[in-house]
Amino acid sequence: QAQLVESGGRLVQAGASLRLSCAASGRTFSSYAMGWFRQAPGKEREFVAAISRSGGRTAYADSVKGRFTISRDNAKNTVSLQMNSLKFEDTAVYYCADSLRGIVVVTTLYDYWGQGNQVTVSS
Repeated sequence: QAQLVESGGRLVQAGASLRLSCAASGRTFSSYAMGWFRQAPGKEREFVAAISRSGGRTAYADSVKGRFTISRDNAKNTVSLQMNSLKFEDTAVYYCADSLRGIVVVTTLYDYWGQGNQVTVSS
């Protein structure tokens, strides 16, 4: 059974760095592009970053470009999100998801989702 499990979320101060990880199992990890999304209270889930199957291409939301970096390790079946210079507005539950459609930014084009991991940034 396919499973995505996020980890690394916690409470940090503004300006700090945090690294989220997502461990995949039950599917051929290298067959899927991977994405990170987030959802703040009262808001819709939004695209954060995505990476291609090989890791050679990435995409970012404008709000995180230059601060966040997505990477993957196909040997370890993991995808990570390095978050630097965190802001209060980065506070959200962060989700990883996989897609057979390559790098896409629309939630409905992702096939499987993790359970989410809370990131809280204090101002």
